[in-house]
Amino acid sequence: MCGIVGYVGKDNAKDIVVDGLKRLEYRGYDSAGIALIVDEKICVYKKQGKIRNLEIELHKLPIFSNLGIGHTRWATHGKPDDVNAHPHVDCAEKIALVHNGIIENYSELRRELQGKGHKFTSQTDTEVVVHLIEEELKNSSTFFEAFLKAVRRLHGSYALAVITLYQPDTIFVARKDSPLVIGLGEGENFVASDVPAFLSYTNRVIFLDDFEVATVKSDGVSVFNYDGERIEKRVTVIPWSLSQAEKAGYKHFMLKEIYEQPRAIADTISGNLNWFHGETELKGISPDSFNRIQIVACGTSYHAGLITKFYFENLAGIPTEVDYASEYRYREPIVDGKTLVISITQSGETADTLAAMRLAKSRGAKLLTVCNVIGSTATREADAVVYTYAGPEISVASTKAFTTQLTALFLFALWLSRSRKTLSEERVERYLKELLEVSSKVETLLKLEKEKATIKNTALEFYRSKDALYLGRNVNYPIALEGALKLKEISYIHAEGYPAGEMKHGPIALIDENVPVIVVATKGKVLDKVISNIEEVKARKGRVIAVTNPDVKKVKELAEYTLEVPEADEYLSPLVNIVPLQLFAYYIADFLGYDVDQPRNLAKSVTVE
Repeated sequence: MCGIVGYVGKDNAKDIVVDGLKRLEYRGYDSAGIALIVDEKICVYKKQGKIRNLEIELHKLPIFSNLGIGHTRWATHGKPDDVNAHPHVDCAEKIALVHNGIIENYSELRRELQGKGHKFTSQTDTEVVVHLIEEELKNSSTFFEAFLKAVRRLHGSYALAVITLYQPDTIFVARKDSPLVIGLGEGENFVASDVPAFLSYTNRVIFLDDFEVATVKSDGVSVFNYDGERIEKRVTVIPWSLSQAEKAGYKHFMLKEIYEQPRAIADTISGNLNWFHGETELKGISPDSFNRIQIVACGTSYHAGLITKFYFENLAGIPTEVDYASEYRYREPIVDGKTLVISITQSGETADTLAAMRLAKSRGAKLLTVCNVIGSTATREADAVVYTYAGPEISVASTKAFTTQLTALFLFALWLSRSRKTLSEERVERYLKELLEVSSKVETLLKLEKEKATIKNTALEFYRSKDALYLGRNVNYPIALEGALKLKEISYIHAEGYPAGEMKHGPIALIDENVPVIVVATKGKVLDKVISNIEEVKARKGRVIAVTNPDVKKVKELAEYTLEVPEADEYLSPLVNIVPLQLFAYYIADFLGYDVDQPRNLAKSVTVE
């Protein structure tokens, strides 16, 4: 949610900050703004809508500044318009501030500050912070002292970046429950919500932790705790290239990221083989230290968790529960020292997932996180980390993050199975061999689609549909959920995923000749049951689109359209079966003319509850 970019150095901050904001567009936003120090004044420019509206305004102004901050806002308090857009300034217009998160005690602070004569211009919770700093400055010897006093009074979540005429060579930043990273350059430094904002300039970063503040100057960065004590921070080198974060000739990031899945799956396997083979330890986790697993996740990651439940219970023999992270805290889960809690998160910054992790840890559980972002909050707070090696995922609708999560978690399930001796060594090696083959199977599928456009042509037949039903059984039931979610997210078509066996308990009433029914019907122990479900759909004049293997004749006879996928082991089939559903959703959204990478109302990283 939202995006922050800051720059201090030798070049024009206006261009660098705007470029950084454009690289954070995937996070979701409804307005954009920038503040620069120019000729001993703070100049603020902000516009509702896309960043291009701000660019048009800035293009008219040939200004130069070596220090600036920018923001893309997703409205929480106050409607999306020019006034509520960030940055916000104090009464004297000597301080400018941008903020991600939610200030929970803003109403109380606003009343207090209004009582002291401060004038507010927006409806946002953010504006109280800049006025609070202004007020604290009256009784402080330095701006940093005032900044620290103000930050200590805030309740809620925030990533803050502040510039001021009182110290015009410095960006002041603070973080609690909302991501903030500092990029280290040569004679220049950067601030951002996420690494892609400045990846074209540097890959050396410092991740701020909760309750930390920093001063960022062109010649150095200093980090402090809330007591003002200096902290030494580790510098992390990000292993992503700029080209990985760009479209590389594809029309949309989502399409590029779908086609990157063979490489991402292979990289995730190779990146985790050291601990799988026992060459290195999976630090913080002992396979005999827990007797049950709880998985917490949101959205697409939750669907990965549902599939992983099959892996852990059927292969490793460990009782496993799967929870939406947003609900986990409120059901008072039974957690103790013999519980392993696995959080699945692409960004490592999802607020609900982090809150669930912290609750579990407070009750003695061990934490394992499966994550794509090195140095993210989830990876720092977990006892152990299994990384997915997807590279940056820019499109809001997750694709390669999902398949790499499944890859990493299947590998972890095999590791547990071997350690707990629930599978023979021979069977473990067979599953590993089949996992290694998945990448080439997905690549084959994608090559055939480029040649024949079967999925694209099928989408062309159905892109005007108003509703869709997705069905799957056993390990592929969550694939029906994920396929439906993809269609909803980017095409805004109402879609529901159901276990195929539950269709007759309600959803069958919706089926008629206008409702496409997408059925996952690949080989496995429930294939005959799925074929019976297809027969039921056909009897109600439903139009069946089947994801199936090339030699499953009965399904091909029944279905109006078939999307063929290479045969894979039933446990690994979700990794292959999801790909045509990703492409189906993508092409429908593209045919409808929608912004595929930035669907309305959605954000890539949901950093508020």
